[in-house]
Amino acid sequence: MREQQFDVVIIGGGPAGLAAAVSASQGVERVLVIERDRELGGILQQCIHNGFGLHRFKEELTGPGYAARYIKMVEERSNITVMLDTMVLSVSEDKTVIGVNPTDGIFKVSAKAIIFAMGCRERTRGAIRTPGTRPAGVLTAGAAQRMVNMEGYLPGEKVVILGSGDIGLIMARRMSLEGTHVEAVLEIMPYSNGLTRNVVQCLNDYDIPLHLGHTILKIHGKHRITGVTCAKVDETMKPIPGTEFYLECDCLLLSVGLIPENELSREMGIQMDNLTSGPVVDQLRQTNIPGFFAAGNVVHVHDLVDFVSEEGEIAGKYATYYANHTLGAVEKVISVKTADGVRTSVPQIVRLYQDDSQPVRLYMRVAKPERKVTLAIMNGEQVVLEKKLAVAKPGEMIVVDVPGDKLKTCGDKITVLLKR
Repeated sequence: MREQQFDVVIIGGGPAGLAAAVSASQGVERVLVIERDRELGGILQQCIHNGFGLHRFKEELTGPGYAARYIKMVEERSNITVMLDTMVLSVSEDKTVIGVNPTDGIFKVSAKAIIFAMGCRERTRGAIRTPGTRPAGVLTAGAAQRMVNMEGYLPGEKVVILGSGDIGLIMARRMSLEGTHVEAVLEIMPYSNGLTRNVVQCLNDYDIPLHLGHTILKIHGKHRITGVTCAKVDETMKPIPGTEFYLECDCLLLSVGLIPENELSREMGIQMDNLTSGPVVDQLRQTNIPGFFAAGNVVHVHDLVDFVSEEGEIAGKYATYYANHTLGAVEKVISVKTADGVRTSVPQIVRLYQDDSQPVRLYMRVAKPERKVTLAIMNGEQVVLEKKLAVAKPGEMIVVDVPGDKLKTCGDKITVLLKR
């Protein structure tokens, strides 16, 4: 079996993996990026719409345009090796990676630090257990996006979309632009799960109806989908009898959430967060196993790719510190808890290192839409930081920087919550 040694190995060549590689290349001699697709860029390559890079590059780019910027940075650095069309089979705690590809067959790679950047995958029909037959024409929104934007195929002419996640909203617009008729977008929650700008630009601008508090009861059709039975739901998400209606369609797109791709992480025994479905990480993006870092959608699902790249840079930078044995000693460990309206917060742990008082950036999501609330970070009864929010939505991440000197005076736990 062929064996190689690298300082930092990054699993995943999407936006998080590319940013991590560029960042790590500045601190170590040998960096390896392993990507299972035939090209770098990850999900960005099929996102041909604009809206990327406003934070990172201060200009509006398409997905492939954003990816191209990072791919160019990777290609310009001679100490970054890229393996495409390569599947990672296993990762062990001694930082040995077993992979396979058509060129090398099965190979082994040893590393000083490993970064997980595998991204996330879509929930399927099986995950939401929609009753009915199993005809052709039922796809996830991401699969349809790749089919339309990269393969040049149209999955249907009369479309219904279940779920108002960002991919579903964007595909509603995309299918309309391709000449199909989008009958409706159905969302089981009483609010949209996508960015406000996507609801406006993708649904309102194209007169596509959005039915909030609705779901699909049954899928009809033998060989090809012919329609769906829909109904309104109550506060407990159960269908309300008498509210059923039928929508004729030949294509159903599912945009019902994303799941971080953590099979490798779980096999290793890395501690997971049940709410984010990703690893528990500190502000350096290090997991509970030393030398293993995670960044991007594998940690928690992001709304903006700019934040994914930011996390990748953090993981890449501190993975080099670990590889070079310059991370320093931990002075204090603070756990970050959520309460009263805040659903998730990343990082879940803050490790304060000696001679390091840099601010810690927290990424949070609320449980339901709120107006005119105050986000508070509490150390027991003491307020560490407060931020007033005009609007808070589950689909839009809240980002707050907590000064390092304030954290040093905290106990072993801080709580993030909403004050109304």
